[in-house]
Amino acid sequence: MLSRPKPGESEADLLHFQNQFLAARASPAVTIVKKADKRKGEEGSTDAERPRLQDSKDVVMLDDFPDILPALTPAPPKKSKIKSASVHFEDEDPEERLERHDQHITAVFSKIIERDTSAVAVTIPVPTGDPFPRTFHRSEIKSEVRLGAPVLGHLHERLKLPHNKWPCLITGEGLGSQKSEQEAQAIHRENLEKLRSMSEEEILQEQERLLAQLDSSLVAFLKSRRGGNEGQKKELKMEQNRLEEFVESLPVGKERIVFSSSLPWKVRLLFLFPYKDDDLPVKPRKEWIHMDNVEFEKLEWMKDLPSPRQKKTKKGMQARFSLKGELIPADADLPTHLGLHHHGEEAERAGYSLRELFHLSRSQVTQQRTLALQVLGRIARAGEFASSLKGSILRLLLDAGFLFLLRFSLDDTVDNVMAASVGALRALLVSLDDEKYLDWTFSWYQGMAAFPFVPNTEEEEEEEEEELNVTEKSQDKKLKDENKPDPDVARYDVVKGLLKTRIQHRLRYILEVVRPVPTVVLDILHILTHIARHSSEACSQLLDCPRLIETIVREFLPTRWDPQVAEPGCLLTSLHGVACATAMKFIRVLASGGRNATARLLNKFEMKSRLSRFIAEDPLDLLLPREEAIRLSTEAFRLWTVAAGYGQACDLYRDLYPVLVRILQSLPELLSTCRGKSPLTELSVQRATAVVTLLIHVTQTAGYTVELNSSEDSEQIPPPPVVWNQVSGLQPFLETSLKKFLQEISQTETWHTLQPLTTTYMIYLGVYYSACSQQPSVNPIDCLEELERLTSEVLQPLLSQPAIHSMWDLLRACSALCNPLSCSPAPESVFSIASLSCTGGKPPLSLVGSKSPFPFLTALLFLINSITHIHKGLTSKYSSVLGFRGLKDYLHHSWQTGPPSVTPSSAWILRHEYHLQYFVLALARRMAGTCPDYAQHASLHHCVAMALLSRLLPGSEHLAYEVLLDLAFNPEFLPEGKAGGPEAADFSDILHLGTSATRGALLREAYQNLPFIRSCYLSHFVHLQPTLMRSQASYQGRNYLIQSMLLPEVKGPILPSDWPFFPLISLYNRVTNAETRGAVLNSLPLDLVNTVTWNLQWVLLLETWRAKTLQSIPTAAKLARLMCVFLTGSDLFLEAPIHRYTAALLSVYCQPKALDSVNLDAPLPGLASFHDLYISLLEQFEGVSFGDPLFGVFVLLPLQKRFSVHLRLSVFGEHTSILHVLGVPLQQFPVPLERYTSPPEDNLNLLRLYFRTLVTGALRHTWCPVLYVVAVAHVNSFIFSQDSRTQETDAARKSMLRKTWLLVDETLKKHLLYYRLLNAESPLGFDLYEQLPPMRLKYLQMVTQKENKENAPALVS
Repeated sequence: MLSRPKPGESEADLLHFQNQFLAARASPAVTIVKKADKRKGEEGSTDAERPRLQDSKDVVMLDDFPDILPALTPAPPKKSKIKSASVHFEDEDPEERLERHDQHITAVFSKIIERDTSAVAVTIPVPTGDPFPRTFHRSEIKSEVRLGAPVLGHLHERLKLPHNKWPCLITGEGLGSQKSEQEAQAIHRENLEKLRSMSEEEILQEQERLLAQLDSSLVAFLKSRRGGNEGQKKELKMEQNRLEEFVESLPVGKERIVFSSSLPWKVRLLFLFPYKDDDLPVKPRKEWIHMDNVEFEKLEWMKDLPSPRQKKTKKGMQARFSLKGELIPADADLPTHLGLHHHGEEAERAGYSLRELFHLSRSQVTQQRTLALQVLGRIARAGEFASSLKGSILRLLLDAGFLFLLRFSLDDTVDNVMAASVGALRALLVSLDDEKYLDWTFSWYQGMAAFPFVPNTEEEEEEEEEELNVTEKSQDKKLKDENKPDPDVARYDVVKGLLKTRIQHRLRYILEVVRPVPTVVLDILHILTHIARHSSEACSQLLDCPRLIETIVREFLPTRWDPQVAEPGCLLTSLHGVACATAMKFIRVLASGGRNATARLLNKFEMKSRLSRFIAEDPLDLLLPREEAIRLSTEAFRLWTVAAGYGQACDLYRDLYPVLVRILQSLPELLSTCRGKSPLTELSVQRATAVVTLLIHVTQTAGYTVELNSSEDSEQIPPPPVVWNQVSGLQPFLETSLKKFLQEISQTETWHTLQPLTTTYMIYLGVYYSACSQQPSVNPIDCLEELERLTSEVLQPLLSQPAIHSMWDLLRACSALCNPLSCSPAPESVFSIASLSCTGGKPPLSLVGSKSPFPFLTALLFLINSITHIHKGLTSKYSSVLGFRGLKDYLHHSWQTGPPSVTPSSAWILRHEYHLQYFVLALARRMAGTCPDYAQHASLHHCVAMALLSRLLPGSEHLAYEVLLDLAFNPEFLPEGKAGGPEAADFSDILHLGTSATRGALLREAYQNLPFIRSCYLSHFVHLQPTLMRSQASYQGRNYLIQSMLLPEVKGPILPSDWPFFPLISLYNRVTNAETRGAVLNSLPLDLVNTVTWNLQWVLLLETWRAKTLQSIPTAAKLARLMCVFLTGSDLFLEAPIHRYTAALLSVYCQPKALDSVNLDAPLPGLASFHDLYISLLEQFEGVSFGDPLFGVFVLLPLQKRFSVHLRLSVFGEHTSILHVLGVPLQQFPVPLERYTSPPEDNLNLLRLYFRTLVTGALRHTWCPVLYVVAVAHVNSFIFSQDSRTQETDAARKSMLRKTWLLVDETLKKHLLYYRLLNAESPLGFDLYEQLPPMRLKYLQMVTQKENKENAPALVS
């Protein structure tokens, strides 16, 4: 085997190798294949090689040969003409070669056309002095004349031209006249005059006439000859479009008619285009080579684009964007040098459509892919196009596969493409304004805890069995997600879909190996921060990613770096090896995912040493730019705060205690900084706020040290390494600073700057005194004296400040409950990406706006509640708080608003508003027992408490428990029970219902049973106990029990809106679930009667004295809940107290306004189908009702005429047996019968059932008077109806009337024929005619004319 040439061998060696190869006669390893030259095209495809068809009179047709050439299928391969003509094999047979190259005669001749010479004059050649005739040159033809052409009918009527050469047509040589040029010019002028005189309609008519004269197959064939390739097809389409535009828009006048040179001359007349002399972007000259034939369709691209104009059409136009991602208006006329015009659709419009950008992102050119990704990212970042576009841009991008386009682009090997995809992904996922507001609220009360960024509109899951606990459900859900394809997961949760694609591993590779520019690094850190906010599971996946956290800590949180970074004007080319505040923030957010994650970060990834490094050194001494240094120090304190929130990293407190003292001593200096309006003031205030927030959690941790030391669980939970004596010494520093800052409350600008820090001071003092009162080492008397001094010296003067009054007045303007649009999702938000909708910033007068009073007033109320909880004697000192007009106005409007929508953009804001409302109610609870004049506020506060119970979000279970325990069932908040409320209810019943006074006694009994009612409800909310324990740990500051700073996933409020019916619903569900499994439930609670009674008593109290608090529950839903009384147990409804309270509630729901609001056809919350519930009620009535009138009323209520006919069909068709026992007396029926009889029934099947039950005796007045009246009224209306109906209906009406006439039961016959109208005073429930009206009598006689006259109806005496 011959060896390959090696480097260093000379040319002589190569020749030696060649000789060896030839001598060995070995087969070559490579075969050379020569392909045909693509530039020459297919053989015979050019027009020059095709013989021109002659158009003459005499035509010779060849028999048995088609006129059109046969199609060659398959097409012959491309071969070199020279090779096939010159290369032959010696042994080749010449005969075979001739046969192979012989062509069919149809390939040469299809029609033999004789040339027409009748118009050619025979002339003798002009004698010349030259020995030979003068040669003819193409260049002698004037180019100006070529642009003219005959038009339309002139070619048929006057020209008889030879067609062997195109220049003959232009110059007129074929005319055979000596004055051919003058004749051609005359014809050309005549054509132009003719064209000027023609209108647009005449041109169209002439073109249509010409098309009609030509054979359609010939026109199609000629058009197909132009479409030999895709380029020619596109040109043909463009020419047709230009023709249409010419006819529609351009005037006829000073233009010439030009046609394409690539078509035969007859076909050219079908594609006429108007051009002016000035329209040519380049003037052709005769000395230019190959420019003798002007191709206007190609020169079209060199012309100036027409100015864009918006089409006057209702159809939407395609959105186009600039390279900055901005939407370009449809009528914008932008210059072409901006690079926004291109040869695509709508070339005159500037900008790129989404389709074009997606197409560009798949280009093989790196710059084009990069540009497309950058523009798409800017479009996603801008996002606010809802007012200009139809639909959501982000939703459209995601549906088009934008997410996975970015994910695939991340794997690109080109750095620019990779950087562009990272930037676009950051624009899609991350909102820097969201992060800004989350940092802003970090130091608010309970602001460190946040809801996970999990979309709350996930795919509907199948209902799980009750036996499955939360852990099993989450594991099952995780298994389902793992089995789903990535696009299916990303469709409802983008972050989860990205994690399935292992995006964290790719981002780690980019950071560690690619080492991109600082902008890309920051974008990656922002993306990782957003992923960490998603859930605890996402945090675990990030922590488990190999070398991800190590790389970030090593490269972007080093302890040493190049000091040149801090020099002014230094341009960072690489962020690797330099400390970065964004990296510290990512670690902080990652730590919020759970206490285990924090422990791993502090110990395994050495974040403790980093905290000491960046906290011990003053930001002014850090070798970083000033702003970056302050941000880094702030994020370091926040990370320490998160760790302290779990009771971790408290050993650093002892090591860094001098640093903290130094910082606290410098805090009063911020006053002078604020007055000087330094640009770094806001950053310095944020850092100081983070320091005080850290002290809050360290103080909470130290406050429970004694409890942990003395508890039996001390072996499992070791006490923290910080004790109370180590934290109590910082309180004087903070209180002194608070007093100085509160003096600036009247200075608006200074106060707005210092308000966040003052808020944390208030929270710190509340936490400090709460923990101080529980310390055995602290003298209680000293603690109480300090509280009295704080009240008299600080808080009471503060409450009298006019600025505080203004804050209370701003509550309603900044409330999210009173202004729901302030927290509504952004128009461009998509459900699969959780967002706080803060893009562009929040208005100043909003809950998180710069002028919001909520954070400070919440902290103030928290401090006041802590003081009054410890020192009960100071409660009356703060009675003025509840009397502020602005607070009362806010509370009054907030509880009357409808239930707010719970979305990621609203949940985090509403949670802070609920904190303020809870502290107001907690203060009111203390006031209720001590202040005699508090009763005037009791009703308002109880309404607020009831509304708050149905609104509190997951994570606030402790607040819901406290409201249930101390507020909702507190008799002090129901002053009506003492101030004549029961008597007023009795009086109302007598006036409106005309019934006896019984409701007052029931209300009085219910009011006395409020303690039992409270215990009943608390026992039925025991299923919330696990989440309640976690919530209590957070609100009570038991840091050693907190597992995560991420709150539970939000899918709605903690308690359902119909929670007052919860005990009754719970019992019904237990019975129903047992019956579904085929078991008989005999283990109902022993105090079942008491439980149902207390439930009904509570609902009756609310419906009487707090009716508006239940207005969010539909009346139909309330009735459905009450039906559970009859479906739970066989004879439960017969118990006297249950029967009385159910009847009282029924009378409330049967009032006219309540009945008007009942809608059984709409979906009811918590109920899959009302029809199924009603069928269950009918079956229960058949089995155990014993004809109870109260039960019967609930059966009759859904049978009103305006409700579904299927309910009535169920009674009269499938459950007619209940008609024997449905004996509700007419006088006791609380619903007017007009609701059952009006309008007349039009369902023929139901009318037949009515008639059948009446005739057969299944429905009698003595058994079921209500339905008897209803059936008689509808049948009477039907049989005497004169409305034009179908033939079937008319036949049924007449048949029913005849059968009525022949009835043996004279009483029923009389009722059906002589029914007049309803009458509640009549024993029958309706009145009868004494004699039939003439019209009815005539109709009756007509129908029954075959009967004997003696059977005519007799008069009723």
